[in-house]
Amino acid sequence: MEARDNVFSIVMIGIMVISAFVLTYKWMTRFASSNYSADAVIVLAAMVLIGALAAMILSIDLRIRKIESMIEAKERSLRINIQSVEENVDHKLNVVLNKANNNMDEMSRRMYK
Repeated sequence: MEARDNVFSIVMIGIMVISAFVLTYKWMTRFASSNYSADAVIVLAAMVLIGALAAMILSIDLRIRKIESMIEAKERSLRINIQSVEENVDHKLNVVLNKANNNMDEMSRRMYK
């Protein structure tokens, strides 16, 4: 699944860069005078800008996935720890309740003697 997501992201980055090239080139040739053609530096700068933006978005996506996996791992360990504490408290409570019941039984036996 992750490999498919990475391939999809790379394809989308390529589409973004190509569309930036086409859009910038068309704008520059459309609004330029008849003796002026599109400036290659501006077209290249637009492509680099879009490529950097796409790389930044991909980087943010990867960081979010990493944080999600860390949170899931912490949640799992927390769940296990809570279950362990619950079992421990339950055991100690049962011991205390048994002692209290034994004391109550012993006191009731002494009262009837």
